[in-house]
Amino acid sequence: MAFGLFGPSKDRLSEQHGRYVLSRGFEDLYDSAFVLTNLRLGAPRVVSVTELAGALVKYDVVIFGEFHRHPGVHVQELKLLRALHERDPRWIVSFEQFERDAQGVVDDYMAGRIGERALIDKGHAWDNYLTSYRPLVVYAREHGLPVIAAEAPGWSIACIGQYGPEILEQFTPAERSLVARDLHVISDAYRDKYMKFQSGSATHGGGGAAIPEAQLKAERSFAAQVARDDTMAESIFLARQRYPGRKVLHLTGNFHAAGFLGTVTRLQLRDPTLKIAVIDPVEVTDRHAPDFAADLLTDATALLLVYPSPEEFVEGEDQSGFIQSIIAKRKASACKYTPPGAAPSPAAALSPDAH
Repeated sequence: MAFGLFGPSKDRLSEQHGRYVLSRGFEDLYDSAFVLTNLRLGAPRVVSVTELAGALVKYDVVIFGEFHRHPGVHVQELKLLRALHERDPRWIVSFEQFERDAQGVVDDYMAGRIGERALIDKGHAWDNYLTSYRPLVVYAREHGLPVIAAEAPGWSIACIGQYGPEILEQFTPAERSLVARDLHVISDAYRDKYMKFQSGSATHGGGGAAIPEAQLKAERSFAAQVARDDTMAESIFLARQRYPGRKVLHLTGNFHAAGFLGTVTRLQLRDPTLKIAVIDPVEVTDRHAPDFAADLLTDATALLLVYPSPEEFVEGEDQSGFIQSIIAKRKASACKYTPPGAAPSPAAALSPDAH
């Protein structure tokens, strides 16, 4: 199968009415297929993990966009790390899933000074750490690869989402260092994409509010999103300075990198010479005939076709409890700072790929 480490992939793609169809179906949630887009070299083609690593090892940074809770994606992340490391031992593994203020805890774990329980508790690991990210961290530890806690702390992002980036002026110097020094809250394709998402999502405040209030909320929400992207980009940039000659594999939610936007754009602003590759997952609609739209080829260096996840809700099912839990999560991330005379947005923003 395409997810094996042995030899070239035997899978093929056929083009049908603006879509590409895989030559086989997917057997289970762990089954998947990498597609190298090959836009400069010809038609896209299915590749094995080994073949993909051979193409990606030529890059300085590989950003693996993920669906945070898809088991097939996490399996491929580990297999790709292993394949890249086998071709070149000089890798850094960077995680959105650990925040900057946990870097000391991560370093202690990597050095064997603390155990896994302390890493999880003191490092504020995600609730799916054991099933999704533990294998990558363990592999990095066993092979002496640096691990970077790349993300800005959630509380700081909540502050920006509630009050805008101006709130950063009230942070202590130590707190301010946990968020990127330079934030690029600019009008670009990423902003357009983000605003489109915001306007269409009820749980993110889309629709219903008065226009000025909704616009202010959306602008602050975008600033919070950019703070995450800029912080991860700065973390990658600084890691390469700290470990000269090493390449970076960065794991993040796919919204942060698809279309070479978000974190990718902000990393390029810090170092335009970098060669950056992007992997973007695509959840297929029909597991028996996996396919994807041809226009997705511009979103990434390689696509990862994955088995469709079970539906979270069926038609007509009451979703109010879920929506309320999302809103409660936002309200729980209250900012400890309040600008003089400023009113917070109705609720702190969540990322499109919030876990």
